[in-house]
Formats: sequence, structure tokens, C-alpha cells
Amino acid sequence: MFDLQIFYNYLANERRYSVHTVRSYKSDMQQFITFGQSINKDFDPLTADHMVIREWIIFLMDGGDKPRSVNRKITALKTFYRFLLREGLIEQMPTEKIAKPKTEKNLPYFVDKSPMQELFDCFEFPDTFEGLRDRTILLTFYCTGMRLSELVHLSIPNIDFYNSQLKVLGKRNKERIIPFGIELRHALQIYIQERDKISAEHNILFITSKGEPIYDKLVYRVVNKYLGEVTTLEKKSPHVIRHTFATHMLNNGAEISAIKELLGHANLAATQIYTHVTFERLQEIYNQAHPRA
Repeated sequence: MFDLQIFYNYLANERRYSVHTVRSYKSDMQQFITFGQSINKDFDPLTADHMVIREWIIFLMDGGDKPRSVNRKITALKTFYRFLLREGLIEQMPTEKIAKPKTEKNLPYFVDKSPMQELFDCFEFPDTFEGLRDRTILLTFYCTGMRLSELVHLSIPNIDFYNSQLKVLGKRNKERIIPFGIELRHALQIYIQERDKISAEHNILFITSKGEPIYDKLVYRVVNKYLGEVTTLEKKSPHVIRHTFATHMLNNGAEISAIKELLGHANLAATQIYTHVTFERLQEIYNQAHPRA
């Protein structure tokens, strides 16, 4: 059987996929192989045809897997066979005849403008280092639209206060520059003064009260806690603030191509979902306001 580690190394080193993505691909490939071996103990993914893949998809759907999850697994297979084709190990893609299950397009959750203003203008954060840090974290998310992983790994040398820009490392290790305004600049400067009193051992911007770099779960708790003070949304996560950033920018006249660059999306299709959010809001306003709606 083909040594799958070669494929995983390709994902990590050449495609520059994140550790999380490579782990997901490993899981998907192992599930596919386990299914194939349940049919034929000598199953080899190199010789699999589209019929086996279709049977696997049916098996997953019958087992309760959601279309979105199944589509991700199909993407993993397509990437695998595309790699084999490139290496000359197969002559034809067995996934060519595979159609992905249709998925419902769920509009992203976002917080309205008023609650976000309330959070930063009216809500009183604790007069502690944690309170200062937490407000700065929330403001950084809202003013830049960066991802959770980008915020957690943000370092002080990557903040250019003179030009009001910061540099983040996004998906597939792609760097991008994000501008920021006066309010965030002032908040970051005050926070860094207090931060440096606790730790000067490393350059990671956001730290715990013990001086250690902040981590994902802590940021999730911070965002969930404070968004819960101003909104009743079911989902209250860093990604919701990212959606909020994009939606508010679009609603205030920003071009979608500019929002794409700010968010670090690889293509415009990923950004266009926010136009649906805006249209939904326009539809709601129309239904409420027009006498013949």
C-alpha cells in the first residue's frame, strides 16, 4: 500500500496546510481506507474506483454525516488523487464522476452595530490587567476582522504604530497587512505598557496574568462572556466578530474586493456570503416598512 505519510508531508510542506487541516485529512483518509478494507481486506486506495467512493459516501450519509462533513471528506480524497496523478502513480482521477451532496447555505451570525457600540462605549470592563486585556482583544477582533489563530500568534514587532498597520500570518502561512484606526492604536499602546510590566520574555502580544502567551480556549471564553453581555445570539465566538467586522464594513459602503483582502480570503466567493447577509437585512427592513410588503 502507498505510504500515506508522503502525501501528508506534501500537504504540510508544499501546500502549507495547517496542522489542524493535515490532521483532518489524515482522519478522512483513514476512514476511507477502513471502509474499503471492510469490503475487501486487500483494499488499496491507489486502485480504488469511483464506485467504491460512491459507496463510501452513501455509507457516510446513511450513518448520519452532514453534507458539509461529507463534502470535506470528498475534498480530502480529491486532493489525494490529484497528488497521485501529479506523481504519475495513477492515470485517471477516480473522483471525477463524484458529485458533492448539496448543502444549505447558512448565513453567518453577526452582531448588530448598536450592541457593539454598547460593548465598547458603555460597558465597564474590570479595572484589572485581565479587564484591559480582554477589552483590547475584543477591540482588535472588531477593528481588524482577524482570525482567532492570527490574534493568538500576533507579536508586538508586527505592529507598526507609525503607519497604523499590523502584519498577521494567515492560512497557509500567507502574510497580510491590516490597517487600524486611532481607537485601536491608543488601546494597544495602553495595553502594551501594562503587559510589559508582567512579561518581557517573549514578543507575543496577548498574555495571561502570569505572563504566558494566551491560548485559543481562553480567547473563546473571553469573547463568549462579553458578547453575552450585549447580545442574545446563540453563537458568540471570535468568528462571529470576524463576520460582524465584514458585515458592518459592507453595510457602510466598503467594496467587497477590499473586504476580501482585509479578511485574507483566497477568492472572492468566500467573501460574497456577506452580500447575502446585507440583502437579508434589506429584505427585513422592506418587509417592516413598506405598506404593501
